Amino acid sequence: MARKKKNKPPIDIPLLELTAIVSPRQRLLGFDLGTKTIGLAISDTGKRIATPLETLHRTKFSKDAERLLALCSEHEVGGFILGLPLNMDGSEGPRAQATRDFCLSLRDFWLEKQLEPFPLSFWDERLSTVAVTRTLLDADTSRSRRGEVVDKMAASYILQGALDRSNHTASD
Repeated sequence: MARKKKNKPPIDIPLLELTAIVSPRQRLLGFDLGTKTIGLAISDTGKRIATPLETLHRTKFSKDAERLLALCSEHEVGGFILGLPLNMDGSEGPRAQATRDFCLSLRDFWLEKQLEPFPLSFWDERLSTVAVTRTLLDADTSRSRRGEVVDKMAASYILQGALDRSNHTASD
C-alpha cells in the first residue's frame, strides 16, 4: 500500500522570493551548520548588514531547535539563510545532504509545534570558514579566540553574501 504524502511546505525557496516575503520589520538569521556547532548571525531590519550573533554548541536536536525558536522570537526573525557546503566542483556531498536533512528536521519540528516553518534559502558557503580564518589571522587573533568566534563569523559572512546579492539584484 502506498504511503499517503503529507502536505508539507518546500524546504527552500529562491533568495529573492525569500527577501520579498519577509516583512520590513523582520530579520534574517544566517547559519553556518557544523557537526559540533552552529554559527549564527542576524541581519538588521533593513536586511543590509549581517552581524555575528552566537555559536550554538550542538546537543540534542530538540534542544537546539528550541534554542533557535527562542532566538527567532527574541530577534523577530522572518527567514533563514543556510550555508550549503558544496564541493569545490559545485556538487553536493555528505555535508550538503546533512544540511538539507537538518532543514527537513527543523521544518518538521516547527510543524509538530503547530508553527509555520520559516522560509529559508541556501547560500553557497564554499571557503567561507577559510576566508574568515584568514581575516582573523590577519587581525592577529589568538588561536583560542579564533576557535570561539570563527563559526558565528562564518555565519555572518554567509548571511552578508546573501544580503549583498539580494540587495544588488533588487537594485538592478
